[in-house]
Amino acid sequence: MNLLAEKLQKYHVILGSASARRKELLAGLDIPFEVRVKETNEFVDKSLALEEIPQSIAEQKFAALIPDLTDNDFLITADTLVFCGDRVIGKPKTKQDAFEMIRFLSGKKHIVVTGVCYGTKNHHKAFRCKSQVTFSEICDQDISYYIEKYKPMDKAGAYGVQEWIGYMGIEKIKGSYYNVMGLPVHMLYKKIVSFR
Repeated sequence: MNLLAEKLQKYHVILGSASARRKELLAGLDIPFEVRVKETNEFVDKSLALEEIPQSIAEQKFAALIPDLTDNDFLITADTLVFCGDRVIGKPKTKQDAFEMIRFLSGKKHIVVTGVCYGTKNHHKAFRCKSQVTFSEICDQDISYYIEKYKPMDKAGAYGVQEWIGYMGIEKIKGSYYNVMGLPVHMLYKKIVSFR
């Protein structure tokens, strides 16, 4: 049994996210869990620094699920946002929105921040992880192809690093690849193992 599985064996682990990527990444840590999601009205505190917003939203998602938790539940929630300059880029609402997001990111460096909240209903902690992504220039034809084939409407920045556009368009990642995918599992593993 790995250290994380041993740490969590007395708990029922819940991933509070509908993201298929987060489900895949958490499963990769070899721990059993269930997915449970509750709609929240995500509030963005304007006084926060931009990079603090994903952690704040992850904490809101955690708080929304607290009333449904039992004493032996261990909950993990997360939120990912893309930042380019002073612009915050979340999930696209339409195909046109997705097209404009990718076109804006084309040929630029941007920052991906994932905020994570984890713990029990009585005691929880939060952290954030930052990665820098460099996109090459991507032509309009390739942007349209990607959106039509991969339908990235559920992804911050309108792209999935693990999909075709990541293969052909990402020149460099400084920091965690898995953070760009939606969950910094290397940090989460260490944080939970040392959770008190």
